[in-house]
Parts: sequence; structure tokens; C-alpha cells
Amino acid sequence: MTEVRLADGLRKHLRPVLGTDVAVTDLVRLTAGASRQSWRFRVRSDGIDALLVLRLDPPTEPRPEFVEVEAQVFGVAGAAGVPVPELVSYDSSGEPLGAPFLITRLVEGESLPRRILRAPELAAVRPRLAAECGAVLARIHALDLAQLPLVPRTDELGQLWATYTSFDAGRPAMEVAFRWLREHPPTTAAPRLVHGDFRNGNLIVGSDGIRAVLDWEQAHVGDPLQDLAWLCVRAWRYGSALPVGGFGTEEDLLSAYEAAACVSVDRDALRWWRVFETLRWGVMCRHQARRHLSGSIRSVDLVALGRRTCEQEYDVLDLLASA
Repeated sequence: MTEVRLADGLRKHLRPVLGTDVAVTDLVRLTAGASRQSWRFRVRSDGIDALLVLRLDPPTEPRPEFVEVEAQVFGVAGAAGVPVPELVSYDSSGEPLGAPFLITRLVEGESLPRRILRAPELAAVRPRLAAECGAVLARIHALDLAQLPLVPRTDELGQLWATYTSFDAGRPAMEVAFRWLREHPPTTAAPRLVHGDFRNGNLIVGSDGIRAVLDWEQAHVGDPLQDLAWLCVRAWRYGSALPVGGFGTEEDLLSAYEAAACVSVDRDALRWWRVFETLRWGVMCRHQARRHLSGSIRSVDLVALGRRTCEQEYDVLDLLASA
């Protein structure tokens, strides 16, 4: 879809939503996001002058159920004080813009991981980001599941195995990790809302701390330790030695989480989830490369992710060596 057609579709969609005719200008494609297109644009009309963000499914891979889930979570999480962008509108039918989408208000701040880890203007806030992540995750895991009927309950290990076995060839390191995970099942926590992709790269950070948590499309009901473990995967440290997102320590994260959630984190169970999440990212890297190779979506970014599979194999074997 051309920018002119996209702007026209947005204008027509937003006219009844905002209750007035609007002009859509300054439409810019953002570089963030491998699963959806992201666009920033301005809407102007009488009494309205706002920057918004469009997140649009690829036309070849529409996922209306993900949009429905994410829209519901935005509403419930925002009302509970979780820092999320304000949802303006969404459509899962694909008719207005050719694919399902969500529109939110723009949240000012930094989202690029390497900038979060290195920008001088964020130097004062970096030491407390791990603790802030723990407090935010505790708030997410406290959300009332009764208000989230669309959020799916998932068998994470079963789904990951199904994705892995759909590939043309096996990977010995991954086979070893799958076997270890099956042979050492963790103590399971009470099911909670799990963000599913809470990490450095899906946070908007300012000088005052975390301003928004992004990309809720993988939200599901499951073990809350999954979110804590995913944040600690080495891939999200971006070259830093600090284990939590590259900006903090595990003790800072867990102490803040335990204090806010009034729970004690089972360290052995967390270790299981760290192995699982590292393996999951390796499988996801292979899956992203397949999306390109199949011709579904042509993207150099997806090819580059495929080349990172071996890094996750190294990381998961390293974790197993100390398990």
C-alpha cells in the first residue's frame, strides 16, 4: 500500500472514531518491529493535533486474533496503572487498511536498546531500570484474568516443540535443550497474565524511567516466571555484562518483583525458564528466517535474525553446563 492510500485509509477510519474530519500528515515508516509495520503520523482537526502510531499486520500474514487480544490487554492494563500507550482505535477485519491494525498515541522517549544502554541523558535512570522492570512486571502479573477473556492459555513447551519440528532439519544443541527441559519440569506458579515479550527493545524509557511497555501481541496466560526469564536472556543485553536487559542485576530485578508482588521467586524454576526462553529465541530466529525464505515477507532483518540461531545454541548449552 502506498503512503497516499495508507493516509487516506487512516483518515476515513479515524473520522468516526474522533468524531470529526481529520487530516493525516507526516506519515513516516518506523524501523522498529519484525512482525508488524510501524508508522508514525499526525492527525489534525478542530481541537485535535496529535502524533499517533499505527502498527499494521503484514497483508500476507494477518493475525486478527492477536490484534483483538492486544487491544483488550491495553484497556485493562492501562486502567490498572501499567504504563502502556493509550489505545486510540483498532480493527481486526483488515478492511480499512488491508490488514489488522492498532493505533495508539505516541509516547515520547527512547526505545532503541543501545541508546537506552549508552545515551548520556539516560545515565541517571539506567541503574534503577531493572528494579522498575520488576515492579512493572508485578503489576502486569496482578491483572485480573476475568477481565481478559480473549487472552489464550498456552502450552509453551508443546507449542515450541511443534514449531521446532516443523523445520526441515533438526539441530543437536536444541534437541539436547528440549530433552533437558522435559526431564527437569519446574514447580509451576499460579497462572497469570504473561506479557510474552517483555525486554529491552519493547520499553520506552525517559529520564524519569519506564514510560511505556510495547508489543503485547504474545500476551497469554501462563507462568509469570517466563517474563522474568525472558528479560534476562543474553540476546537482550546488547553487549553489556549486566544480566537484566544490559542495564541491571538479577538481584535488583527479583528483589523489586518480590516486594511488589508479595511472592518469593523460585530460583530453580527461574533457571528452567531461562533455559526455555533462550531456546525459544533460537527457535524464533529460525522461524523468522523461514518467513523470508518462504517468500511470505521479504526482509533483510528476518534473514539477519536467522543467522543468530547459532548464538542461542551456544547460550543454551552454556546455561545447561551450569544447570
